[in-house]
Amino acid sequence: MSAVWRASRAAVRRRRLQTFVIGLVVLFSTATIVVALGLLEAASGPFDKGFAQQRGAHAVAAYDAAKVSDARLTEASGTAGVEAAAGPYPLAVLHVPEGNQPRYVGPFNVVGRSGSGGDVDRVDLWKGRWASAPGEIVVNDPRPAAALLPFEAEHPGFPLGDTIKVPGLPTLTVVGYAHSLSNTADGWVSPDQIDALGPTMTEMLYRFAEHATDADVAAGLAAVDSTLPTDSLLASHSYLTIQRDVASGPGSYVPFLVVFGLLGLAVAVLIVANVVSGAVVSGFRHIGVLKTLGFTPGQVTAVYLLMVSVPAVIGCLLGTALGDLAARPLLSGAFQGTGMRIEGISLRAELAALIGMPLVVLLAALVPALRARRISATEAISAGSAPRRTGRGHRVQRRLSGTRLPRAVSLGLGLPLARPGRTALTLSAIVLGVLTVTFASGLADTVVKVTEASGQDVDLTMRPANPLFGEETAKDRSDREMEALLRSAPGAVEVTPDLIVPLALAGQADAVDGFFLRGNHAALGYEKQLVDGRWLKGSGETVVASEFLNQTGGKVGDRLTLVLHGKRTEVTVVGSLMNHEPDRLLIDRGTLTRLDADYRPQTHQYRYHVKLDSRTTPQKYAAAVDKAAGPGLHPIFNEPASFTVAVISLSTALSLMLGTVAALGVFNTVVLNTRERRRDMGMLKSIGMTPRQVIAMVVTSMAALGAIGGLIGVPLGMAAHRVVVPLMAEAALVTLPSSVLDVWAAPALALLGLAGVTLAVLGALIPARRAARLTISEALRGE
Repeated sequence: MSAVWRASRAAVRRRRLQTFVIGLVVLFSTATIVVALGLLEAASGPFDKGFAQQRGAHAVAAYDAAKVSDARLTEASGTAGVEAAAGPYPLAVLHVPEGNQPRYVGPFNVVGRSGSGGDVDRVDLWKGRWASAPGEIVVNDPRPAAALLPFEAEHPGFPLGDTIKVPGLPTLTVVGYAHSLSNTADGWVSPDQIDALGPTMTEMLYRFAEHATDADVAAGLAAVDSTLPTDSLLASHSYLTIQRDVASGPGSYVPFLVVFGLLGLAVAVLIVANVVSGAVVSGFRHIGVLKTLGFTPGQVTAVYLLMVSVPAVIGCLLGTALGDLAARPLLSGAFQGTGMRIEGISLRAELAALIGMPLVVLLAALVPALRARRISATEAISAGSAPRRTGRGHRVQRRLSGTRLPRAVSLGLGLPLARPGRTALTLSAIVLGVLTVTFASGLADTVVKVTEASGQDVDLTMRPANPLFGEETAKDRSDREMEALLRSAPGAVEVTPDLIVPLALAGQADAVDGFFLRGNHAALGYEKQLVDGRWLKGSGETVVASEFLNQTGGKVGDRLTLVLHGKRTEVTVVGSLMNHEPDRLLIDRGTLTRLDADYRPQTHQYRYHVKLDSRTTPQKYAAAVDKAAGPGLHPIFNEPASFTVAVISLSTALSLMLGTVAALGVFNTVVLNTRERRRDMGMLKSIGMTPRQVIAMVVTSMAALGAIGGLIGVPLGMAAHRVVVPLMAEAALVTLPSSVLDVWAAPALALLGLAGVTLAVLGALIPARRAARLTISEALRGE
């Protein structure tokens, strides 16, 4: 075995270029696959584990306390199909005013509950204790030790002893922090305390025997509801909504990372097979010498397998480490605020890459290595490294010589057919390179289109100062006065005010922000990203994000119950937007009057969206407003979303890496070809071929493959784009219109077609120049 190792080590040193190429492509492929596997596993694993530990509720339902008694609700929980139930719990919706700690401000759903345990929704009390006396509350907040953060529960941002003050109600002191994956409440108080908060609803938590799909949960809830008074159920939400929301973060990255990982894996297989095949063909004499020295056929095979295993294992180890590092910021961002602790890429994903990638490399090398096993010592030594001078390649060259093509070009076009197997592997690598560039280009264009369509047709937004943040406020102006001031500034074409009001949705624990629009709100340009329904026409209507409907299983036409200061009104969902924040509802200002005619907002709750003429820059306009209004108005300029930047950056970097690897594959092929044809090139130079003609011949041989690869790779890249982008949107719970997928234009396709030629020429140029510098004496020197 030591002799096999010494021979393999010598082969690695002798083929440094091929070793580097194998190591690089395995490193890249491993890193991408590790990230993809880690995100894929994280998309569901942490939630499922945490939900099972908490025995989370499959459905959380809010009932009208005036229409159904606790006794009826308890009786209904025994309906067939209900595996377990918790409640009834009195539910009060508090509207916590500003001046309290910011995380409590807005609608706050408080439930009266005696403890954190039970058969359903075992709340994770991660700091402090449970509320047991009047004036105490436990706040629902995710652990600060969220994904990949090193600190635990003793985080200074979650102090015990905070108070929540609502006018007319008892002051509540925070005695604990807990987290419910089922989102059953914003806070919990003791049952003795809840009556003083004025509960108007009753909460029930259900676990069903059948709960795998939305239909199962809906059927279970319908069975319970059928035993209760009509219209007593105000709202409900399913655990699947929360699960999809959690999975949408990492899940949106998985489809295109899987594509890049598989492409990298395919390129790795092709290049490894090409390298080993070339090493066998060019090393016939070396094989003969090994067998003459006593190496068995199995040992010869082992030499070639070990030769690729060394760089493959090193590349795999480095790639796994790189993938783990690259996945950390993606996981941290995807799970931020969920309360689930992600320890990074799981050991299972890392082991799959560490074991799987070297195995794939060995399998790719096995077929050409077995060829070395079958060659006899006599055949190998007598064959040397001289190429065959008969075959299809030479026949094609003879036919091309009769054309008017320059001789160097005709010779170059025939070269690839001399080694059809090697040519096929090289062509496949070029096709994959072009496919990658085409797919990445389409992905970037689609993301840009989505970003442009998601943005408003405004140049900037002016935000009044917020004194809670220590900002200096200007002269106290009314909403109308502020709008008039902004309209009077030079360059303003349209100013659309909105008012941001925290609201509660009946039956939903998480608060939402109502963006109450006034004036010509159609000018904001939201209509261009409508994927269903229409834009607002008046009060009593709302437009929501497609993600909101996908999370909740809702649809256009549904009715939502808004709650503000204990007052309610219903709105109809009349449209959904392609890409908008799911916790923001766009509503006409008239609805706020219907909801609470006495509502008095703070100045900093207003926003003013400004559309400028073509001669005015946002910076120039903001400076003019600042001069006219003094301090207290802050501009918000349009900037690309972080997801947009991340996807474009990742796809660009990965396509460049894959393109480089494909070019290295061409480089390796040209090196092997020129080594095998040293004598031919010496003969051609001896009869008058110039160095430039040698370069032209070698580059032409690869450029032809590049052109074919472009013709094949571009349609495949377009097809991959059409399949993967909708999967990304589905994973992110976003609905895309077909217009954002139409990113291809004839000039762009022509340039992408030339990408194959570019990869081939770049890969061939350096070895071609090296071959051109080869002297006649060196080329014709005996072996």
